[in-house]
Amino acid sequence: MPYFLYILLCKNNKLYTGIAVDVEKRFELHKSGKGAKYTQRNKPIKVVYTQKFKTRSMALKREAEIKSMKKQEKEGLVGL
Repeated sequence: MPYFLYILLCKNNKLYTGIAVDVEKRFELHKSGKGAKYTQRNKPIKVVYTQKFKTRSMALKREAEIKSMKKQEKEGLVGL
């Protein structure tokens, strides 16, 4: 089963990074306030980036890499 890394643009113009099996379903959870605590306070607007991985471990590794990036690097990655 593939896993996806995703990045959301939130209303506060910040980016939220996570992983999921079904990005659209996870995005809907975030929008409904049932996702992460961060997206409960900072409502997501849209999915701006996805990347597919064969394993959860690979997706988590990439998530950690992206979360350690500076804001400018993340914006460059997603094309903002």
